[in-house]
Amino acid sequence: MTSDPARHPDTTRSLEAARTLDVDSLLDDPKTRIVVCCGSGGVGKTTTAAALGLRAAERGRKVVVLTIDPARRLAQSMGIDSLDNVPRRVKAIDGGGGELHAMMLDMKRTFDEIVEAHADKERAHAILSNPFYQSLSAGFAGTQEYMAMEKLGQLRSRDEWDLIVVDTPPSRSALDFLDAPKRLGSFLDGKLIRLLMAPAKVGGRAGMKFLNVGMSMMTGALGKLLGGQLLRDVQTFVAAMDTMFGGFRTRADATYRLLQAPGTAFLVVASPERDALREAAYFVERLAADDMPLAGLVLNRVHSSGAAQLSAERALAAAENLDESGIVDQEDGKAGLRTSHEAPGNSPEAPVSSESPGSSETPASSEAPSGAPSELNDAQAELNGAQQSIDQQPVAQLTAGLLRLHAERMQLLAREQRTRDRFTALHPEVAVTEVTALPGDVHDLAGLRAIGDRLAAGGDGAPAGAA
Repeated sequence: MTSDPARHPDTTRSLEAARTLDVDSLLDDPKTRIVVCCGSGGVGKTTTAAALGLRAAERGRKVVVLTIDPARRLAQSMGIDSLDNVPRRVKAIDGGGGELHAMMLDMKRTFDEIVEAHADKERAHAILSNPFYQSLSAGFAGTQEYMAMEKLGQLRSRDEWDLIVVDTPPSRSALDFLDAPKRLGSFLDGKLIRLLMAPAKVGGRAGMKFLNVGMSMMTGALGKLLGGQLLRDVQTFVAAMDTMFGGFRTRADATYRLLQAPGTAFLVVASPERDALREAAYFVERLAADDMPLAGLVLNRVHSSGAAQLSAERALAAAENLDESGIVDQEDGKAGLRTSHEAPGNSPEAPVSSESPGSSETPASSEAPSGAPSELNDAQAELNGAQQSIDQQPVAQLTAGLLRLHAERMQLLAREQRTRDRFTALHPEVAVTEVTALPGDVHDLAGLRAIGDRLAAGGDGAPAGAA
């Protein structure tokens, strides 16, 4: 049964009591050869993987980042025109003597490379041109995750880089990444495949005659279900791939052991939101059940405030006071203001002109008596007071609005803190680092460095705006 950090009532353990993930120590350790960034979709795995790779390279390591992100944001942020199945070196790395390479998984090309490497030329051509293989390699469920692990195994076997950072596929569930290699390996080595290959493996006419009767019945049913041409394509594919099926299972098992090895470190990436941390908790438990080495949790896009000492309650009270004072809601921009003729001892209703009794807004005109500067001065003062009131009104409204926005931000921070505390209460053994949100999107190396600084600071960096 999976724990739900959003529903767990014990929130007494705060994030400050959790162990802090030391990212730089992890990246600097020469024994760390693979870092796998995993988590649910939309939490920033690609950016985190790129930032980790850049930071490790600028601290002296030779790094390759393998991304599965089809949006190609990694290439743009690293100043590369495009990424493909071949590692490309990233320029403009600052000092340290390290190198950074980046690549984006080409699922079909990786599958093609496996076929070309494990089959003779004639059989490889038959497989690559087979319609069923083309569909399988381009979009079969689980193929992307499996090929990501195949590519990881290839990179590790070359021993060309001393650190490989993997950005896992944007799956609906983070667990697909762990399950897919075995699922695809089981399919290619499964009962249906073996059954389709059986006629070629049974010797003797009697055996073949008996089996062909059963096969004819089965293929007739499958032909009606799948279509005759598709079934023939599958059988041709199976016959051509016969010698390779065991290899898929063997490599899947080898990759699984590689993920369990001490030189591998898993980083679960999550945002401080209910659903993302629920998925993170599930993944943490699954990694532990499979003996996968978990380094810690990266809590991404954490909001902060430069005025945290002003609580939401105080901010809302101040905004309400501005409203109640009448400054914001006053009519005609004149309430509560005194002009020069309203000084103590003078009546505000006193006429300012014998020609306009009771009027306080007599303008200077040709009808005003010459040599009567007091009336003109009073009129000018009244106009100045009205203008001042008009100028003050937007400032007060803006202040009240900003106070309410600050209150909303502080309420958001409180919700995030409660969600983090619930996760920490459930998994106190998991080391955590926070990444405060940047004011905008990451689109260059400078942005990746800023993320790397926040990863290493564990949330102690400068406050940032909303993501």
